[in-house]
Amino acid sequence: MLPLKGLKVVDLTTFLATPTTGRVLGEWGADVIKVEAFKGDPCRTNQAVVFGMPSSDEENLAFDMANFHKRFVALNLKSEKGLEVMMKLLSEADVFITNTRTKSLAKMGLDWESLHEKFPRLIMGHGIGYGKKGAEKDAAGFDVTCYMGRGGVFGTTVNKGDAPMIPTNGYGDFQCSLFLASGILAAVIGREQSGVGDYVTCSLQHAGIYALSTGMVSAQYGNPYPKSRLEVNNPLNNVFHSKDDKWVVLCLPEYDRDWPRVMHLIGRDDLAEHPDYSVCQTVNDKGLAPEVVKILDEGFAQFTREELLKMFSENDMPCEPAQTPLDIYEDENALVNEYIKQVPYPAGGRWCPTAPVQFELSETAELTPTDKLGSATEDVMKELGYTDEDIKAAMEDGAVKGATDLAVLQGKA
Repeated sequence: MLPLKGLKVVDLTTFLATPTTGRVLGEWGADVIKVEAFKGDPCRTNQAVVFGMPSSDEENLAFDMANFHKRFVALNLKSEKGLEVMMKLLSEADVFITNTRTKSLAKMGLDWESLHEKFPRLIMGHGIGYGKKGAEKDAAGFDVTCYMGRGGVFGTTVNKGDAPMIPTNGYGDFQCSLFLASGILAAVIGREQSGVGDYVTCSLQHAGIYALSTGMVSAQYGNPYPKSRLEVNNPLNNVFHSKDDKWVVLCLPEYDRDWPRVMHLIGRDDLAEHPDYSVCQTVNDKGLAPEVVKILDEGFAQFTREELLKMFSENDMPCEPAQTPLDIYEDENALVNEYIKQVPYPAGGRWCPTAPVQFELSETAELTPTDKLGSATEDVMKELGYTDEDIKAAMEDGAVKGATDLAVLQGKA
């Protein structure tokens, strides 16, 4: 049994972070109803080109990856009838998730204070850019600006002296989606005790700061970032270039214990007991990290990546390839554990990550292509008690919309 079966979620989201919260809750069994404006979630209509991907009603993985396991309703929330349908949805929901800015929500009566007064048991999960307080509480936020920039990720993870990393789109968004989901589910448990819903927020900036916790706390003790790979505190926690022009990642936190073993593997037994190089504190006290990394670089460069992986594995020392997505498609561990699964599009299967939490009592959910905008409008309205005549009238009045082709939304038809 899926653990969230019976939980009803109304999803008023766009782009990536908070929509993926809805996808995760749906992947775990919740009934997630996504409400879109008539123009559609921008991620449905125009994100594919940004990600270098195709988009059509048959295959739109740029949208699907954040919106699997949902039913789609199209409402005009500026109309009286459209807002009425929304309120009926919320009256029956356990959770409302959104990343719409608070000012806009307040205009529609969908802000926390208004909804809590009407529906005291409703839990609201709000993905925001900068937080609930301060001058920037209503500022637009994206993962590149809020999470990567203001959250400190760009400035901290750069190899000192180089340009900041080029992350994949949504790098921070997908992390925030799980943070918000965990908070929502904590509020669900809290409601069982109090009978009252809660307002749960996750800001992109906060998430970035939290993800950098080690750097955040250690910088105040004289361990500032960014760092050069030549200046790390533990040179055995680093990345190294192989003979065949590939990168491997080594993680040996017990430097003093493992230094002699590494020297043996790279053919430098002469340095195994070196009085300066073999003690991590001495390396740092004397500023010898650049010298040590140079020794390691020369040693690693004698071997191909596969040779390095084999010899470190045989000696029970964690060393892994710096994999790309193309590598992961062939990673047996990722496949056997269903960390990625194929979405069965008509033109052929496409790989997509699954939610990174698994349950013993339920199988990893299948990833099936999403439906069109408004594809569930009629069904959901009938569940809310509207008649066929009511639905027809609402459509004619421009309050709701049924299934709509993507080409229409993109102005191509």
